Amino acid sequence: MKASDLFVSQLKEESVEYIFGLPGEENLDLLESLRNSGIKLIITRHEQAAAFMAAAYGRLTGKAGVCFSTLGPGATNLVTGVAQAQLTGSPFISISGQKALIDNWQARFQLVDVVRMMEPLCKKAVSITDPGMIPTVIRNAFKHAEAERPGSVHIELPEDVAHEETDAAVQKRSEIEIPIPDPEAIKRAAELICGSKNPLIIVSSGANRKAITKELEDFTERTGIYLVHTQMGKGVVPDDCPYSLFATGIHARDYVNCGIDGADLIITVGYDIVEYPPYLWNGHLDKKIINIDFVESIPDRYFNPTVEVIGDIASSIRQLAAGIPEKRDFSIFRHTRSFIEEKINAPVKKTYPPLPQTVVRSVREVLGREDIITLDNGIYKLWFSRLYKTYAPNTVILDNALASMGAGLPSGITAKLLYPERRVLAICGDGGFMMNCQELETAVRYRIPLVVLILNDNAFGFIKWKQKKMHFEDFALDYGNPDFALFAESFGATGMKVKEDDNLSEVLEKAFSLNETVVIECPIDYSVNYETFSIELGNLVCKF
Repeated sequence: MKASDLFVSQLKEESVEYIFGLPGEENLDLLESLRNSGIKLIITRHEQAAAFMAAAYGRLTGKAGVCFSTLGPGATNLVTGVAQAQLTGSPFISISGQKALIDNWQARFQLVDVVRMMEPLCKKAVSITDPGMIPTVIRNAFKHAEAERPGSVHIELPEDVAHEETDAAVQKRSEIEIPIPDPEAIKRAAELICGSKNPLIIVSSGANRKAITKELEDFTERTGIYLVHTQMGKGVVPDDCPYSLFATGIHARDYVNCGIDGADLIITVGYDIVEYPPYLWNGHLDKKIINIDFVESIPDRYFNPTVEVIGDIASSIRQLAAGIPEKRDFSIFRHTRSFIEEKINAPVKKTYPPLPQTVVRSVREVLGREDIITLDNGIYKLWFSRLYKTYAPNTVILDNALASMGAGLPSGITAKLLYPERRVLAICGDGGFMMNCQELETAVRYRIPLVVLILNDNAFGFIKWKQKKMHFEDFALDYGNPDFALFAESFGATGMKVKEDDNLSEVLEKAFSLNETVVIECPIDYSVNYETFSIELGNLVCKF
């Protein structure tokens, strides 16, 4: 068969459901092979958005998300999404076209060494130089992308290779069973827990899976041990579980540190130092650490586990629970939970523009336990991380590893494609939204009824807060914006504005009831950023 047909057949063997991308002339054979394949093709308006969509697919499903671009500028535009997937641990495969290997009459026009460019950003990058390589290269790519810890793989398909004929056959997909943990490691971990005064669990993105949720809930109920989520671990254990200390927010001392500081043993589950630096919870190097994960940890000065329990996490937690004979009461964490919940539920004064706390509360009011928010990167991400109660895995999609702006809207599109029965809300700052705002046309074209909430302060709000914190002059971070409601309507979406007498919850309810692509522009008052993150947290005293 034609090599591009074999390429697509191998993708189907890997159970690829969607491909996100923006084609060029070097992809035309691949595009033709996709035409009748049954794989759903989502053509975007920018390659970066396609990569963000594929990364979100990987994060939400556990299967590799796939995106593609043409050569040169198309491939360079993929780079940010490739890096995001790698750092967030999302299974992900990007594909780029390339000039012909033989008889390239265009010389160096658009020619970039894409494989060498991608190599530092992902697990593996390879160019297919012979059609016979296709099945093995793709099989190997998916194996690498989906292996623990998941990440990015890049494949280059030159246009003359794609056009050739080959007698190579599809290679069957094989599944790998994750090994069970070492019983001796389980025994040592249980002894450490039983010998500690105040053990505490930190749950991270690597644990964001439903099987782990059940085991962790059972573990906390059986042992009385509390847990705190990182930003990307939010929802692994529901926040209405009495042993949840909610989530970390700012990379500094926060409410949850009142509990973390009192822990003498930290049990990390699915933890990666890229997401929540261990200095923030082990700055004095005074805590013993048990690391429970699918793979061994990467050493860090502040993260040097005493015991590592490596293997299937759900199995590890289940076996560890069996080795802890009694349930204990940990008053410091009980008081910490009450303290944080009091802060989350504190009355918020009604203002216009609304405060971040009001926005978080309004969103929580209109969304169900399984509904999804996708957050772009900005100061509002901290407010949602800290205050938004979360009740199910993978219902808060954000990037706290690369922390790239521009991912909120594309991620929301993917979430709504995968879960049309759920409400999906993409929450973006005006800065992040404008980085990939062209994808509104993609949402409209594919009739994706996503609601987008733009929090507009006409500035780079996060950096403005940091500028003020460092006692610098207010400089260079303000800008103008379009009328976002009219902007949305120009794409064929519905545009709304939150006005002074409006209730944001009611506006959101109306937007969801329309069942179409809707953009809501909401002004926001960030004056509380400095007084909360700099003044209040800077002077935080734990009284228990």
